[in-house]
Amino acid sequence: MRKTYQDATAALATMHGKEAAIGPAMQAHLGLTVVTPPDLDTDVLGTFTGEIPRVGTMRDVAIRKARLGMRASGLRIGIASEGSFGPHPAIPFFRAGMELMVLVDDERDLIISESLIAEDIIHDETVVGSMSELDLFLPRVRFPTHALVVAPNLTVSPWWKLHPERARARKGIRMYGELVEAVGLASRMSEDGLARVTTDLRAHMNPTRMRAIGRLASLLAIKVAAECPECRAPGFGRVAPAPGLPCGDCGEESIIPRGDLWRCAACAHEHEERRLPIRELAEPGECPRCNP
Repeated sequence: MRKTYQDATAALATMHGKEAAIGPAMQAHLGLTVVTPPDLDTDVLGTFTGEIPRVGTMRDVAIRKARLGMRASGLRIGIASEGSFGPHPAIPFFRAGMELMVLVDDERDLIISESLIAEDIIHDETVVGSMSELDLFLPRVRFPTHALVVAPNLTVSPWWKLHPERARARKGIRMYGELVEAVGLASRMSEDGLARVTTDLRAHMNPTRMRAIGRLASLLAIKVAAECPECRAPGFGRVAPAPGLPCGDCGEESIIPRGDLWRCAACAHEHEERRLPIRELAEPGECPRCNP
């Protein structure tokens, strides 16, 4: 049976080499070819280093980014991804990355999205006054295979606004000599004599992030390949956990999902898929009412 996107072409909006991770997954699962429009500036929608703030949710920005590529290429199908990094949503003291990817199809009036939490992406930061303070940090962030960003440490809120040229970050650092130079320059420019060193989270500068994007591309492609049992549109897949199991004491919903909610991207048909093995009731300790 012919796949919905067999032999179709989609614009992949990226300036950071994501086609290496996304293209093979789309071709393998969908028969969809991705092309990257040349000279596309996706930084206009936001940068990791903050010079340009990202406005809106990750999904909003990913959709705008996909349409940016569609306009530049003249294609009716677009793909884009966004990432966000910080505390793990379930383990606050553990770092994690949230990756989200969308396929926008104007021919079928569809927007299909998928996301994942990646716990293996290398991302960290530190503030230093000299190179000796980076002795433990550099091996931990796998420098130089993972590039770094160096900027003055900003301590007084309006100061960086008054001196934006002094707050400029130096990105994509993979050479030790360049790192020494950047740390020295940032320290001299900083009000407190310190430099902020962070991992460069752009995909082409962070191999562990690029691998996560590849995993997400496969998940999205598999979701796109699944047809809705009602309307046969592509993109039938998991969208959220189903409501929690009832508490064995009070009957209210617990924090333990009873399954997964699947929904069509076109007609909004949905059904709940139970997880196995599954309990019928949750413990009181898993209930927000019994154990607030």
